[in-house]
Amino acid sequence: MSVKSKTTALTTSVGADVEQSNINSNEIITEDAGNVNNEISELERYKEEMRKSFLPSYLPTISMSELYETVYTTAPPIVEGLLYTGTYLFAGAPKMGKSFFVAQLAYHVSSGTPLWDYPTNKGTVLYLALEDDYKRLQNRLYRMFDTNTTDNLHFAVSAKQLSNGLDEQLKGFIKDHSDTKLIIIDTLQKIREIGGDGYSYASDYEIITKLKQFASDYGICLLLVHHTRKQQADDKFDMISGTTGLLGAADGAFLLQKEKRTSNNATLDISGRDQQDQRLHLVRDEEKLIWTLNHAETELWKEPPDAILEAIAKFVGDGDWQGSPTKLAEKLSLDIQPNSLTKRLNVKCGILQNEYGIKYQHQRTHSGRKIEFSKIPS
Repeated sequence: MSVKSKTTALTTSVGADVEQSNINSNEIITEDAGNVNNEISELERYKEEMRKSFLPSYLPTISMSELYETVYTTAPPIVEGLLYTGTYLFAGAPKMGKSFFVAQLAYHVSSGTPLWDYPTNKGTVLYLALEDDYKRLQNRLYRMFDTNTTDNLHFAVSAKQLSNGLDEQLKGFIKDHSDTKLIIIDTLQKIREIGGDGYSYASDYEIITKLKQFASDYGICLLLVHHTRKQQADDKFDMISGTTGLLGAADGAFLLQKEKRTSNNATLDISGRDQQDQRLHLVRDEEKLIWTLNHAETELWKEPPDAILEAIAKFVGDGDWQGSPTKLAEKLSLDIQPNSLTKRLNVKCGILQNEYGIKYQHQRTHSGRKIEFSKIPS
């Protein structure tokens, strides 16, 4: 719509049940012209970026200001405090109880029940038990969980290799199960291309990078069961079999170790890019072969409550709201500039969604910035 036509519409004669507008038409023209100019500038910048993208020397970048202006979606954790979306290694010596642990993890996520003191977010789980058969799985699960079952946990004992169709198989499963949150691959070696154990840093890094991209594209967690080498190391995670390219590319890793193979006591070390390092002391139940938590060495740091997010949660309640940042600041009686409020919400939208159940959207419209809040059905 042109500036002229919009101005004309606003100064048209008022009907019997319409209040006469007291808006100055000159102000309208000035404001509208400014918005149009901004849109033209944005279009010109976009065209310039597209032109540059075809140049061999082009390097796409983003400024700090642009980062703060962008809303990035944040998936909820798989297991709060332990496991998030991305690609993780789960390593330990052979016959250490790794498969029992990941089966236990899979059951708790698929049933939505807490794993020890750690809440889970319920979703479908696919467990590729590539070193087992269905009869062994049946016996193992019955011993661990008795007759308790869940329809959200699926198993496969064979699959293609990553370079030969595995990604298509996983895509097909996710298409049929849109609420998939976790895929466990037991073991990593089974999906690698044939070529022995002599892998290079580059090939190790490449395979994890491919899996990371897949996990990112579908917003899921891939947990890769892997082995450790016999040699000890100052950094325990250096015991993971293969080159440091595996851990270097992964989002995190779990390392399960026993002081003595005959002992039922074990430590589980956890390290990740965006999570706190932890060490858990576990005990294995001799009868059910499930792992129980004895104690954690590290108390998890928890971000203190944000007064602005709490005010928004109370304000929105069970409904929806939309309006400008200025209007929101007024409604909440916040002593904060609208621009700063928007940036803060852009950064913390994941917390607002995962902890308060409120979806946040921010966009620029023809008339200015607009914020939308909507309550996520529980």
